[in-house]
Amino acid sequence: MAILDENSIDFISTSEAQTVRLGVRLGELIAPRDVICLTGELGSGKTALARGIGRGWGSANRVTSPSYVLINEYPRLRDGAMLYHLDCYRLDGAREALTAGVEDILAAPAVVMIEWAERIEAMLPADRLWIALRYISETRRGVRITPHGDRSLALLKEFRQRAFGI
Repeated sequence: MAILDENSIDFISTSEAQTVRLGVRLGELIAPRDVICLTGELGSGKTALARGIGRGWGSANRVTSPSYVLINEYPRLRDGAMLYHLDCYRLDGAREALTAGVEDILAAPAVVMIEWAERIEAMLPADRLWIALRYISETRRGVRITPHGDRSLALLKEFRQRAFGI
């Protein structure tokens, strides 16, 4: 694992199951108004990580990619707090995102997790956790986490401690 500096981390996940487990660790830490941005090529592990985040968040439903519906909703069992999961692959920039209601979702008192976040980067809040995944081999994925903002920095530090003990 490489710690690029105290404000970022880069590591290798050696299996889909490990990617999901790391997502669970992150999901246990997120809170309403957190924005999690997932980027990377097709097959890089975005949906596996999202599945773990949803499980850690406390959703009773299995997180699936909302590629064709754009947005899935996952209420947390214990209190009904909402996790919105967006897939912006089919969007052509912020204009289409506005038409789809993404601006309202970003303003909601909910966690927002966005696959293909780079497609709507111009409309994202300043404070967000940016997770870039990359395909290395059939079983290995690279994961780089970079916070933007104070809340996301605190989230990264707690995740790093819980997931890696550092």
